[in-house]
Amino acid sequence: MDEPVKRIRRYNASRRREQARENRARVLSAARRLFLDKGYVDTSVPEVARTAGVSVQTVYKVFPNKAALLKAVFDVSVAGDDDDTPMAQREVIHRIQAEPDAAQKITMYLRHLAVAAPRYVPLQLLARDAARADHAAADVWARMRQETLTAMTYFARELLATGQLRDTLTEDDVRDVLWTYHSPELYELVVIERGWPTDRYADFVADALINALGARGLGDSTGTGPENLLG
Repeated sequence: MDEPVKRIRRYNASRRREQARENRARVLSAARRLFLDKGYVDTSVPEVARTAGVSVQTVYKVFPNKAALLKAVFDVSVAGDDDDTPMAQREVIHRIQAEPDAAQKITMYLRHLAVAAPRYVPLQLLARDAARADHAAADVWARMRQETLTAMTYFARELLATGQLRDTLTEDDVRDVLWTYHSPELYELVVIERGWPTDRYADFVADALINALGARGLGDSTGTGPENLLG
């Protein structure tokens, strides 16, 4: 009598990957809520795991420590999703890069910022405050600052390449002005503390940058730009 043929169970790698993505999404969502509700210091990884409905080991398998979890929550908040595509390769950035008018580039960027800032600025401020008490959080805060500075360096080059900024400005000048107006502290002052709607914040910062950088449109051939706010 022939032996019954044993069926080989194939390992379902795609399902395991999907489960891992779902767990990651739950962990990031739970961590965001807890960080913003309780603060960084008072949020623990076991609490995040319980809220997400996963084991502590599942959290640590993806995020080596709480600071790494904070940085991941921030990165997802900046992008608006958990896609691996860098911001520099996103469609919104490509549209800004393709725009030939310097003033319009700035306006487009601030419109994008008005949508994204409410998602990620509270996490920047959280990291800033946590940095005073936690060395790992301080490292995350420093990385956030450096990433912003790097992004503003690239944006400064884009704007200077138009030939439509004040002639006396160097790349460092433009980068530092962009970095200053991009700061979470400004958002904190006018939106969080003073209650400005984000569209008013975006218009204010766009106008301030256009003036500070002397950005002029393609039809402006005077070369002087608006009033110089740099003195």
